[in-house]
Amino acid sequence: MNKKICKKIKYAVYMLALTAGIIIFSCAFSCRLPSDVIINGVTVGGLTRAEAVEKLREGQIEYLKSKTLEIEAEEIVYSFTYPEINFSESYGRDIKEVNKSGKYTFETRYYLCGKNEVISGICAAHSREMSEPYAIFNADGSPFTYIEGVEGVKADKDKLTKDINAALKGGFGRVAVSLTRTPYTRSLADIKASTRYISGYTTYYDRENYNRSQNIALAAAAVNGTILSAGETFSFNNVVGERTRERGYLTAKIIENGEFTQGVGGGVCQVSTTLYNAALLSGMSVTEYHPHSLAVSYVPPSRDAMVSGKYFDLKFVNAQKTPVYIRAKASGGSLKISFYGVHSEREYSIETEVTKSIPPPVTYTDNPQKARAGKNGTQSQSFLVINCKDEQTRILLRKDTYLPVAGVEYVATNRLP
Repeated sequence: MNKKICKKIKYAVYMLALTAGIIIFSCAFSCRLPSDVIINGVTVGGLTRAEAVEKLREGQIEYLKSKTLEIEAEEIVYSFTYPEINFSESYGRDIKEVNKSGKYTFETRYYLCGKNEVISGICAAHSREMSEPYAIFNADGSPFTYIEGVEGVKADKDKLTKDINAALKGGFGRVAVSLTRTPYTRSLADIKASTRYISGYTTYYDRENYNRSQNIALAAAAVNGTILSAGETFSFNNVVGERTRERGYLTAKIIENGEFTQGVGGGVCQVSTTLYNAALLSGMSVTEYHPHSLAVSYVPPSRDAMVSGKYFDLKFVNAQKTPVYIRAKASGGSLKISFYGVHSEREYSIETEVTKSIPPPVTYTDNPQKARAGKNGTQSQSFLVINCKDEQTRILLRKDTYLPVAGVEYVATNRLP
């Protein structure tokens, strides 16, 4: 047989089969259903299959329009209705199996559009990390800014997914988000109790002496805002740094070799001395201090703390189990250093005793401009007095000897000894 004729016969057979299938399919869908056919509670008997499918779908839409899915999270309720709630089905396939009267159930699946994104968004909106209350230590203004704690909340995403799926299968209604709460462990009252004023000390200086005032202000600013952890050692030299012209320090009166003279950084020892007294009055354990060779005017004897270079330092340890906070403010001729932290039951004070007065030697000069009055030296000691409830303890802190300042008496040249 001719190949072309054979090919044409095959094509004709194919087209006949296709046409027959279309006719059968069209007949199946155009033929009316038997009477008394009920599908999913909807009477569709006598309708064509296409009409029945359309009626079933319209019924589902009307059903969904009457339904609401609510998700409750804390005091907020999220509501979802049609078309946010929708359905999927295979009615067109299932109805082919309906060939006699009776009741049929076709599977209908309800779903929340963008369910994963909705669940993730709600859970994120109602979840938060737990944050303990805390205090911010301020160098200026109010010593502390207090921040309230935040309770931790975690939304159970998996449970919410299961509950939504169950609600979509069971008539919708309201679903509650399951929240697990993590309370913070410290109260704001605890934080405030650990940042109370403990004690402080104030000394005074001549604010008209610009250079000395500048040096005091620089050193105080370096100390201001220090937070000393439990068990940590404070080093004045480490905190303040070198006192050099490059760092802004100026020339002012210092003590050197038993004499008052001029030097860069004069006045810084008043800051270290004020800090020394404030530390003792706040219960700190002083581990290093150095007395001046001459008595100073801004504190009683045996209460000074000289610093110089890298080798003469002031050090103390925070012996408390909690941090202490140090503020230092130099303004208008007064220098105040304050300690904050946990206020203990102990109250501290310092007592000074002068045990001996050392008269100054006298030298002579024929230059009247070099004449000066002498100043007595002293031997002294100081005590730390601790009062706790009804008990008092008196502890010897130190004993010191301060050299006298020699007097220089003017005598005419012809009368010099």
